[in-house]
Amino acid sequence: MIKDKTILIKNIYYMLSYAFTSLTQGGYENVEKEEFENIHNLFAAILAKGIGRQLKQGLYREYVERTESLPTLRGKIDLNGTVKNKLAKQKVISCEFDELSENNLLNQIIKTTVMLLLRQKNVSSDHKSDLKKEMLFFSNVDMIEPTAIHWSSIRFKRNNNTYRMLIGICQLVLEGMLLTTDKGDYKLATFIKPELMSRLYEKFILEYYNQEYKELDASASQIPWGLDDGIGTMLPIMQTDITLTQGEKTLIIDAKYYSSTLQQHYDRMTIYSKNLYQIFTYVKNKEYELKDKPHDPIAGMLLYAKTDEETYPDNDYKMSGNEIGVHTLDLNVEFSGIREQLDGIAERYFAYAKAINSAVNS
Repeated sequence: MIKDKTILIKNIYYMLSYAFTSLTQGGYENVEKEEFENIHNLFAAILAKGIGRQLKQGLYREYVERTESLPTLRGKIDLNGTVKNKLAKQKVISCEFDELSENNLLNQIIKTTVMLLLRQKNVSSDHKSDLKKEMLFFSNVDMIEPTAIHWSSIRFKRNNNTYRMLIGICQLVLEGMLLTTDKGDYKLATFIKPELMSRLYEKFILEYYNQEYKELDASASQIPWGLDDGIGTMLPIMQTDITLTQGEKTLIIDAKYYSSTLQQHYDRMTIYSKNLYQIFTYVKNKEYELKDKPHDPIAGMLLYAKTDEETYPDNDYKMSGNEIGVHTLDLNVEFSGIREQLDGIAERYFAYAKAINSAVNS
């Protein structure tokens, strides 16, 4: 797997800044200036700032159902509980009622994540101090079993949308770094699991072009199958990672975050066949979709996160009238170097994109 040691820790912060734009909306300046030697400290710093901002707005609360014995009726009567109180000669009524509470899933996830980070030796004392103070406001919030969280079922609404980034960071920690010891205790790995980093890598590249190149249409769009008879029963959805369009030009990028950028076939290194088949299929079906519209030949690219391997792909192929590139993105350089690599792709495939981009940012 590609471990975080092959990525400058600070670059993970920049990748997160594009994935979660709230990191660039003020209040995180000190985090951006800080140097990080490990991933735990980075996440602790972001959460300390983010939770502090949230506390100023107030913790999200939602109605939870409670049952309590009270001297007067509140809500509706819990008949069984009231009978038990009568038999015990207690002059109280068992009531069921809804109450606004901060003890909900979102706050439970945050508290659980923070408590795990507080146990990490390599989290700085300053960040630990900030997090401990903030946890005083979570005293009525329960911990939650990390492996029981159904991340896909979490929905953000207007009144809790400010939690989106915080929960995203917590997911990277709890789902992407969580380990279980033989005793059943939890500890955190020193790297993010490849599945989660792969998603962040894809999201980062997409949002980079979305935010830095306003003149490009950047999306994770679907491509319809080029069917002759229109029957597509049981065919899988073709979902691209990044599709860039400007006028009649289109580039489809498939972002790959692998432990190795090449596969060994007997005594030679080759490109992963399934990846090449996939991007070729995307390109040809996109061609079919646009067959009745003016367009340049569709281009495709496999963009691997560069590893520390000595051999890596850097090739362009002409396949049935289309250009298919296989390249790497080096994440282990200063972020200005990553920006230069991504800008180079836009400059190569889209006329004047770099000049327009410079004008937009000036």
